[in-house]
Amino acid sequence: MRDIAVFSGSAHPGLAAEVCAHLGVPLSPTRVSRFANDCLEVQLQANCRERDVFLIQPLVKPVQEHLVELLLMCDAARGASAGRITVVMPHYSYARSDKKDAPRISLGGRLVADLLTAAGAGRVLAMTLHAPQVHGFFSVPVDHLHALRELAAHFGQYDLSRTTVVSPDLGNAKEAAAFARMIGAQVAAGAKQRYADDRVTISSVIGDVAGRDVIVLDDEIAKGSTVLELLERLRESGPRSIRIACTHGLFAAGALKRLTEQPDVLEIVCTNTVPVPVEDHEEYRAHGDKLRILSIAPALAEAVRRIHNGESVSALFDAPRGE
Repeated sequence: MRDIAVFSGSAHPGLAAEVCAHLGVPLSPTRVSRFANDCLEVQLQANCRERDVFLIQPLVKPVQEHLVELLLMCDAARGASAGRITVVMPHYSYARSDKKDAPRISLGGRLVADLLTAAGAGRVLAMTLHAPQVHGFFSVPVDHLHALRELAAHFGQYDLSRTTVVSPDLGNAKEAAAFARMIGAQVAAGAKQRYADDRVTISSVIGDVAGRDVIVLDDEIAKGSTVLELLERLRESGPRSIRIACTHGLFAAGALKRLTEQPDVLEIVCTNTVPVPVEDHEEYRAHGDKLRILSIAPALAEAVRRIHNGESVSALFDAPRGE
């Protein structure tokens, strides 16, 4: 793989290093500096000419800083005559801005997709986008991965004979149903209505959860408002046990602390698409070691290898890796 070059922004260098370790290639250095007027400058400190360049950068807090940094990385690679530029974006935070549900509102998901393309991105590798239509916002090819197999492998250690996978809302029900099929479980969904970013109501849970082992599955957990509301509805039906799973564990504004303090929540499982905030990571230990962080670096590395070699990425989901 001598024609590949992998660079990381400052958002999640640990994940990028893990991906490179699985690929068996070095992580090329990136220098990010700031002018006196507060503008960012990025230098890719390895040869890019006619190489297959991969830029790893999830859009996490501070999102705007990391977005501009990623745009500058794309521009630097294009200016250095890269053969192809692939943006590896494990978390696309602007995917939540995916529809016009109020007058004169911006569609950030589409705008940022256009910006990445204009900056030089020729391909995007993403994981668990917030909504399927976000895929169509990009005018370049998008390889859309999910972490369901990693989550299924983790929960496979338990007795799943009386398990129900619960989606917090109908929008995520399709993914919950796919996950339920993978682990041989039933599926249920909450009837959710959102009033603001941190204010939701769930009137009921559609499906059988009474006396069952529940796995709450969502694409991301930010403030945790939706999950906490769902827990209230679930308790009305009397589940036997409750576990929480998501792909993107953002855990903003003390969400991890609030969730770990729920006495009937046995476990919180997420992946390392985003770095877990250090302060929250220390904080949750005072309330019981309930957090499990699964690595998606092997899946990302295999997808990068297949893109580089011109192989099918969708084939990753045909059967478990190693079969």
